[in-house]
Amino acid sequence: MPTLEIRDLHVSVETKEGPKPILHGVDLTIASGETHAIMGPNGSGKSTLASALAGHPKYTVTSGTATLDGEDLLAMKVDERARAGLFLAMQYPVEVAGVSVANFLRTAKTAISGEAPKLRTWGKEVKGAMENLRMDPAFAERSVNEGFSGGEKKRHEILQMELFKPRFAVLDETDSGLDVDALRIVSEGVNRAKENTDIGILLITHYTRILRYIQPDFVHVFVDGKIAEEGGRELADRLEEEGYDKYIGANKTVSA
Repeated sequence: MPTLEIRDLHVSVETKEGPKPILHGVDLTIASGETHAIMGPNGSGKSTLASALAGHPKYTVTSGTATLDGEDLLAMKVDERARAGLFLAMQYPVEVAGVSVANFLRTAKTAISGEAPKLRTWGKEVKGAMENLRMDPAFAERSVNEGFSGGEKKRHEILQMELFKPRFAVLDETDSGLDVDALRIVSEGVNRAKENTDIGILLITHYTRILRYIQPDFVHVFVDGKIAEEGGRELADRLEEEGYDKYIGANKTVSA
């Protein structure tokens, strides 16, 4: 069974004042078909974990390991991580002027798979996925994320996930900026991908509203760059009622 395994991960970020430690020993194992939700207050290091796994150059792993099916993920270049089966849905998707969505999707699929998708079936697959996500077909000819609303950018992220079929997806605050309808549509896309590919999902969020649509198998409370508590769906419900105060009070280290 495919597994993403993180052990005692410590990560620093580059600042004007020099390296600043953010993650302080993260342990987490995600198996194929599992959905893990990471919840925590602002500044707890959730997005740092996502960026470090994806290979963002701003973040430096100072110790610990991250393996995908036993292979050293941290030793891989960013493109190699994608080909190994890791996908990141970004909290703030970037705009790529001059590159159409259609060209981007086919080029990325080719790079990940090692061969170009057959035009005869690829067009139908893209069209079907866009319809499922309530995306106007005209978006295929627009520049990547240029002029897209927040909800349209997030739908485009899930469109990529459905088409690229990664083994593990890190969804960094995919619910941020979504209205009720967009949240439901995006969540349906995540659930559809899981049903079709048995993908493992690491879902990073502040709130429980997305967990009404995407049912987590495990919930992890992230505070001060590490996991403070773990449990099931009931833990998320408790956080909704009680907040994070008791965890923050118990941690003395301040992280960004």
